[in-house]
Amino acid sequence: MKPLSGAHEADEMAEPQHVPVLLEESLNFLNVRAGGVVVDATLGFGGHSLAIAKRLGGSGRLICFDRDEQAMELAKARLAGLALELGGEMPTIEYVGRPFSEIAEVISPGTLDGLLADFGVSSMQLDEAHRGFSFRSDGPLDMRMDTRKGLTAEQVVNQADEEDLANLIYEFGEERRSRRIARAIVRARPITTTAELARVVSAVAPPIKGEKIHPATKTFQALRIRVNDELGEIQSLLRAVSGGAGSLLKPEGRVVMISFHSLEDRLVKDSFREGARLGELEILTKKPVVAKEQEALRNPRSRSAKLRAAEKLTQREVRTTKKF
Repeated sequence: MKPLSGAHEADEMAEPQHVPVLLEESLNFLNVRAGGVVVDATLGFGGHSLAIAKRLGGSGRLICFDRDEQAMELAKARLAGLALELGGEMPTIEYVGRPFSEIAEVISPGTLDGLLADFGVSSMQLDEAHRGFSFRSDGPLDMRMDTRKGLTAEQVVNQADEEDLANLIYEFGEERRSRRIARAIVRARPITTTAELARVVSAVAPPIKGEKIHPATKTFQALRIRVNDELGEIQSLLRAVSGGAGSLLKPEGRVVMISFHSLEDRLVKDSFREGARLGELEILTKKPVVAKEQEALRNPRSRSAKLRAAEKLTQREVRTTKKF
């Protein structure tokens, strides 16, 4: 994974509230058409969904996934406001309060014209101290996107053995000082708040020259990925999209995925390449699309965003691709 920035710099600086990243680029690659069926796999505060809904029109269908109950309720309120504005031009909207890894249990194969996923933690989650995602404000070490279940970051920090802690900080945070940090965490236990953990990490891992992120950023990222099984979630979603005959996409259906660090981006890139090799997908982005300078200045979170898009090939195109 590359040196982290953007989404993780949100821990150090104020940023605009709930700004959808790469919005125009997402809409362009999704190629949303009136009457289509589109999934927003990461509803969040609904920024992308609001724009998609306007393009789908009254005959369209928008299916929104999010395992964060708080985010879901806020997004519902925003979309309800849009419904009052659009009236009969508002598409049918369905809300699914489940992780997007379970999408194949909800959506039938070959039914989607488009799917959008914007991975990572949202600015809203970072802003809520009680959620425990950020050390910007002190709060309990939680980090769960779905607060109804699963281990908290506090449980991982205080119950994992030193070797396991070091491995997850190295693997999911690509923190070269992972063993030193894990040793310090074990010695400082119990650790119950974000500020405590940030102090422990900073004491043994001072800022690296040339890096603009806080010394604890990579450790926090690693814990968040572990708590929410973020990479496993993405792999399940990619299988549902790129699964050959079992793909959720219609022929010519589009998938757009936005990643914020290289572990996520690598999974998307590899999956799209394999789909293209098998003649099932056409990659629409030879290189990942990144934020323009104006957006990066307006919304620091967008600096590390990378968008990749692909299109499901028709059966005729699949046969032709395989023949040659």
